[in-house]
Amino acid sequence: MIPLLDLCEWLAATPASIALHESRYIYLVVLTVHVVTLSVFVGLTIIQSLRLLGFALPQVRVSELNKRLLPWSLAGFLVMLISGALLFYASPVDKYTNLFFRFKMGLLVLAGLNLLVFYRTAHRRIADWDLDVVPPSAARMTGALSLVLWALIITAGRMIPYQAYWFSS
Repeated sequence: MIPLLDLCEWLAATPASIALHESRYIYLVVLTVHVVTLSVFVGLTIIQSLRLLGFALPQVRVSELNKRLLPWSLAGFLVMLISGALLFYASPVDKYTNLFFRFKMGLLVLAGLNLLVFYRTAHRRIADWDLDVVPPSAARMTGALSLVLWALIITAGRMIPYQAYWFSS
């Protein structure tokens, strides 16, 4: 089995990775796409989370809100995922060895697990609470945890370029 660092070193040596990393404009375009789609995705996630907390759009069914926002959220997430993969591909060794990047990836896993738990628990009984101004505690916990996780994910992502500043000797 190939250790992850060896895989990252091999990726970094590929011509496409080198070209992307050294590109004057393409890397910045990919970074801009990543930030814009992150904004779309997180903005929609905030709306959905605030509804789950009972703080926003109390007259709108949670199922209706999800029905209208989910396609846009998924599209934003997909483009964000692809652009994020390209950013990783541009400098895989730097990202692999970056503590903030690792923290961000761990938080992304937790955000995914939060969503999975919601859909396997509270969402299964959505017909019982869909119109409630304040959803049940499991749904509220999902919304609160989502807000916290995405705030931390964004913070960790912003810290990635500054690891040397924080941890230089």
